[in-house]
Amino acid sequence: METPREGEGGFSRAKTRQKQRKADLAAVLRKSWYHLRLSVRHPARVPTWDAILLTAASPQQAELYDWQLKRAKRIGRVAPSTITLSVPDPDGLRIGSGAATLHAIHELAAHYQKLGLHRGPEDAYDQQVENTDNSSSNNKASHLSMVNFMAKRHILLLHAGGDSKRVPWANPMGKVFLPLPYLGADDPDGPVPLLFDHILAIASCARQAFKNEGGIFIMTGDVLPCYDASTMVLPEDTSCIITVPITLDIASNHGVIVASQSEIMAKSSSVSLVDNLLQKPSIQELVKSKAVLDDGRTLLDTGIIAVRGQAWVELVKLACSCQPMILELLKSRQEASTDDDLLFLHFGTSSEVLDHLSGVGSGLVGRRHLCSIPATTVSDIAASAVVLSSKIAPEVSVGEDSLIYDSSISSGIQIGSQSIVVGINVPGDNGRTAEDSFKFMLPDRHCLWEVPLLGCTERVIVYCGLHDNPKNSLLSDGTFCGKPWQKVLHDLGIQESDLWSSTVTQDKCLWNAKIFPILPYFEMLTLAMWLMGLSDQKTNYLLPLWKDAGRVSLEELHRSIDFRKMCIGSSNHQADLAAGIVKACISYGMLGRNLSQLCEEILQKEVLGVEVCKDFLDLCSKHQEQNSKILPKSRAYQVQVDLLRACSDKATACVLEHKVWAAVAAETASAVRYGFKEHLLESSSNVCTSAFENDKVDGCVDQLLHPRRVKVELPVRVDFVGGWSDTPPWSLERAGCVLNMSINLEGSLPIGTIIETTKAVGVSISDDAGNLLHVADVTSITTPLDSNDPFRLVKSALLVTGIIHDKIFVSMGLQIRTWANVPRGSGLGTSSILAAAVVKGLLQITEGDDSNETVARLVLVLEQLMGTGGGWQDQIGGLYPGIKFTASYPGIPLRLQVIPLLASPQLILELQQRLLVIFTGQVRLAHQVLQKVVTRYLQRDNLLVSSVKRLAEMAKIGREALMNSDIDELGEIMSEAWRLHQELDPHCSNEYVDRLFSFADPYCSGYKLVGAGGGGFALLLAKDADRSKELRQLLEADSSFDVKIYDWSVCLEY
Repeated sequence: METPREGEGGFSRAKTRQKQRKADLAAVLRKSWYHLRLSVRHPARVPTWDAILLTAASPQQAELYDWQLKRAKRIGRVAPSTITLSVPDPDGLRIGSGAATLHAIHELAAHYQKLGLHRGPEDAYDQQVENTDNSSSNNKASHLSMVNFMAKRHILLLHAGGDSKRVPWANPMGKVFLPLPYLGADDPDGPVPLLFDHILAIASCARQAFKNEGGIFIMTGDVLPCYDASTMVLPEDTSCIITVPITLDIASNHGVIVASQSEIMAKSSSVSLVDNLLQKPSIQELVKSKAVLDDGRTLLDTGIIAVRGQAWVELVKLACSCQPMILELLKSRQEASTDDDLLFLHFGTSSEVLDHLSGVGSGLVGRRHLCSIPATTVSDIAASAVVLSSKIAPEVSVGEDSLIYDSSISSGIQIGSQSIVVGINVPGDNGRTAEDSFKFMLPDRHCLWEVPLLGCTERVIVYCGLHDNPKNSLLSDGTFCGKPWQKVLHDLGIQESDLWSSTVTQDKCLWNAKIFPILPYFEMLTLAMWLMGLSDQKTNYLLPLWKDAGRVSLEELHRSIDFRKMCIGSSNHQADLAAGIVKACISYGMLGRNLSQLCEEILQKEVLGVEVCKDFLDLCSKHQEQNSKILPKSRAYQVQVDLLRACSDKATACVLEHKVWAAVAAETASAVRYGFKEHLLESSSNVCTSAFENDKVDGCVDQLLHPRRVKVELPVRVDFVGGWSDTPPWSLERAGCVLNMSINLEGSLPIGTIIETTKAVGVSISDDAGNLLHVADVTSITTPLDSNDPFRLVKSALLVTGIIHDKIFVSMGLQIRTWANVPRGSGLGTSSILAAAVVKGLLQITEGDDSNETVARLVLVLEQLMGTGGGWQDQIGGLYPGIKFTASYPGIPLRLQVIPLLASPQLILELQQRLLVIFTGQVRLAHQVLQKVVTRYLQRDNLLVSSVKRLAEMAKIGREALMNSDIDELGEIMSEAWRLHQELDPHCSNEYVDRLFSFADPYCSGYKLVGAGGGGFALLLAKDADRSKELRQLLEADSSFDVKIYDWSVCLEY
């Protein structure tokens, strides 16, 4: 770790390094969370763990962990196919992490045995034999079958047992499940992120390092290693420890790896043999053991171990044979992989937890999450305080950098700075006036929490100082509430014998001090202030009250926690908070919260949860009428759909979904038809419009038209970034930005139409697929259109241009021919651009307004009419030449601003040399992806909203990059856009596309599928012209990639 020199320059470098660490932490966590969500939603594309194991200190703690694991599956942190298992130490005895590892693997094998998953169809006969013959040979065969099965599995093991003495408030929940609201603001309606959730995210990337070879990845529950685990290079057929260099002062409180001098350099790490393992060594021991590196640091034992290949097979054999011989794992030939870039966040003490919320990761912390907080005029809550899953009443104060979690705080409570409050539920004091109400103060740097005990109706209130170490003895700097024990005993008049029995053989310390009374709630709070030295009342009243009360120690609490009651209480608390937020959202707001997600929490109350949702459904109907002028109907209907599903009324919800999509179409038409005829989507009537009734002619306007023929040819478009921000209803409510480019394929404009008048009445339509249709009576073209009708695009164009309604052709006819020399499902905007060509042609032949903006707006309505949806970027991409940045602004009408990029000839040439335009051979259908994404937006899915915002923002950055001729940055933007597209819908890609991009990655600055994804065309932006040629040759020569690489050019004019 670099130590800056004193002075201005040193301070500047330290500040820069701090910013870099923050940026690295944010980037690593976002990438890891993206990978985790993708692996859970689409494990066929991104492999996930076959099993996740947690070690626990007791069967009771294992029950709590099982509850947490079920929660993780419910909220999408763990894939449904992943087996989850909590494994307590046998007989409640501490057996160490090594033996616990073997025991966990053995229990997983037993679980597989119970489920019968280790046996294939070919083993059916063997099973019958085993049932009748218990010979050793059959047992051996069964053992071998299990070993072979387990050898192919990918296991994540978290050591989460132990008593968390130095983070005692996390003891009831398990330290691995303490709150860590990094990235919490990304999904404010979702559950509070836990340390466990972030560990799962990091570990999901580590799964890639195992590839298809089975193995186990072992981590500890109090460490968050913030690094890109997907870049790990694991040695084959062995076990390795992941380490990180640290300073010697930190090493004195942790384990240290002594690596051999020889090492093998890998891409982002080095691999060395392990010479020794040291536990909490002094500086002298480090020097003596040659553990100090050249830069003055040493290697921290992170507790992260990876075992794969043959080493994993041997470990499974050892575990399955029930031989707890952990030393076999840690032989002297074991290897260690070191990574200098690993940011290591340890949650070993209460102060470390607060440090991680206010230090390097402070910018990532969601400081208000699923909470109920009063107005600033009736409370005093510091801006830096972190309030999570809590309800705070008026007349409460919370100091700076404090953490409030899973609590209900009533009036009259004061919480100091840098304090931690967890699971506290102070009952309301309604019987007293404000002046006489109960007052409680928690001093600065203190912890306060509640614990439900087995066989006890009251929850015990527990407290200590932030820096108290419960393991430090009375004679060795032991403290309670920040004061030395001797001062505490003297000030309060307490004797040692009151706290510790004379028969105690252990050191006398806070861990085993019987100091916490079990009394009625407010008496416990009163004694808490007395024990913390804050009470003004005479000790001759409080001391006897404390002495006569039943009292427990932290150690006894740890053994007597009622985990079941704690889980139920936490679930009900979360459900009540979610219900309060939903009620406020419906009653006072504009339905801007994700009610679908909040209702999932409410439904954890089971029967009561459903009744609550039914009440909200009734409330919703009443309040929507009040906001009908400003609340989009599509959103209002979607809220009702979500509530109906929460009430298990799926049939009604399905019926209402049709209204959702009809509302989207109507809202789109309303936003774009301003200035057009009001009958934009209406069918033909029996009379001509009033504008033509005074002409006194037979027919409407066709007698004013001479025979005409128009031809419209357009390019296709490729989009770099910004797609989805152009799509209704997003673009009707929020600004959108897209960066795209129109291109010719194989030297020509691939999309076009020819429209000409005919003497024969009616409309004749033909396309390049050989389909023919003659409509004698154009008034028969009405909505809704058949989704299987190959001519619905042309029919929709006739409707939106007003030709049918205005009866423009009565004694004349039209012949319309269309073509698109592009593979079906290309993703190049073919459908929208063809629609633009037809609309433009129809407006030209009727001498209407065929400006590009008018055409683009009409096509937006046309796509809603067809039922395919879609935004404006496709038609903009085809109608306007070259590279352009387009922004849309919501309102009536929807405003579009197209800004051409005046690219230099050198930039155009470099793009054409480096960019490969490839048809993947994978046919896609945009509206299948589009419907999922639009539904998530209508539900106000926060992750989707933040992703689309980022896409629009990157379109602006991409524009700047091209203006600066920085094509490499454009490549990075394309890759990030592709990641965000997969965040919106993981099915926008598939295994074939993933393999193609993985193959191209070493040659490319960036890549993505065009359009909504799901197949079609891909863009591969090579690092330079030479690598572009090389990549093209490799792809064309590789028969496993059935791709076609197109020659293309920027379409600068037409």
